[in-house]
Formats: sequence, C-alpha cells, structure tokens
Amino acid sequence: MRMVILGAPGAGKGTQARLISESQGIPQIATGDILRQAVREGTPLGREAQVYMDRGELVPDSVMIGLIRERLSCEDCANGFILDGFPRTLEQAKALNALLSDLGKPLTHVFDVEVPREELLKRLTGRRVCRQCSASFHLEFNPPRQEGVCDHCGGELFQRADDNAQTVGKRLDVYGEQTKPLTAFYRELGVLTTIDGTRDIGEVRKEFADLLGAVSTKQG
Repeated sequence: MRMVILGAPGAGKGTQARLISESQGIPQIATGDILRQAVREGTPLGREAQVYMDRGELVPDSVMIGLIRERLSCEDCANGFILDGFPRTLEQAKALNALLSDLGKPLTHVFDVEVPREELLKRLTGRRVCRQCSASFHLEFNPPRQEGVCDHCGGELFQRADDNAQTVGKRLDVYGEQTKPLTAFYRELGVLTTIDGTRDIGEVRKEFADLLGAVSTKQG
C-alpha cells in the first residue's frame, strides 16, 4: 500500500494516517519530520534546506523531493508508506509521480478527507493549548473540566495565534486554492477516493479499513 492522504487543516488526516500506520505496519511520512531530521543529522540535503530556512524562505520542491526519495528508499517503506502533508501543489504532485515511477513504487491510492469549511473553522478555532505541558483541548469536542485550566497540570489554557478565525480562514483559502488542481490530477489518474471527514474518528477509520481491504484484495 502506497498512499497519499489529503485534507485541509482540521480535517483529521493526520489522525487517520497514524491509525492506518499502526494497523498496517507501514510508516507515516510527514515531510516536516523528515526535513527536521535531515537538518538535525546534517545530511547534504539537510544542509541545503537549512540555508533556505535560515533565510526564512520555503524549502524548494527539488530539495523536498530529494528528501522524500531518500526516505522512501529506506527498508521500512518496502511494504508501503503513507505520505502525510505532501504533495500540497500540482507541481509537487507531478514531481512526486515522476519520482515514484522512477522508484517503481506508484501510488495505490489517494484519499481526500473532506470537511465543510464551517466545520473546519469550528474545529480549529475551538482548540486550546496548555502553556505548561502543551496538552490540547477543544471547547466543544474535548473541553477541560474547568474553563481555562488544564486537566493534567493545572496550567493556563490559551488559543494559539494561528488558531484565530481570521488566520484559520486564510489557511483554508490557501489550501482550497492549491488543492482543487491537485485532486483533479489524482482523479484523472484514477486513484482518488473522497472520504467524509465529518463523522467521528471510529466511523472514518472503518471506512479507511474497508477501502484498504478492497485495495489489498485487488492487488492480491
């Protein structure tokens, strides 16, 4: 199983990627993680990426594709992988497709976890984080026992700057603009499946499991 999971901020794609990783025994690959690891280890691509990061610039697609190539060549990716957070643009999707073709590891599936904008705004703006232990709560879905106080350490809960309505709205606008051509690209390739992300985690997880079971049967 070689897959990409798409979804707007707050759609829950990271949670589902983790659950699939645990159940299927394949790695969840987040580009932020491999970027930080390469920088930390001082690899050639890591050093190149650090130059851009030190200047406050985005790491070029060519560097990110190189990092992904290195990661997908690791032994733990032999039976599959889940790309979480990449690609984000049509150009990245095309570069990834070329890379996977070169490696002989084409994608078996692309999942797009869809959640209406109003629901995403509710999910993201309701998040509160503890200043002391960084525990996360939600005013509606996972409220603290005492308003404004962390259940775990008693620290103060606050709303991150990037969780306010205006900032969240801009993030969702950018995601929507980037994703439309991306989903069209994968739909044309015949690998895109849309998932209703408005349901609870267990229901979404079951749909993923059913779909992946069907994919495994076809592959077998």
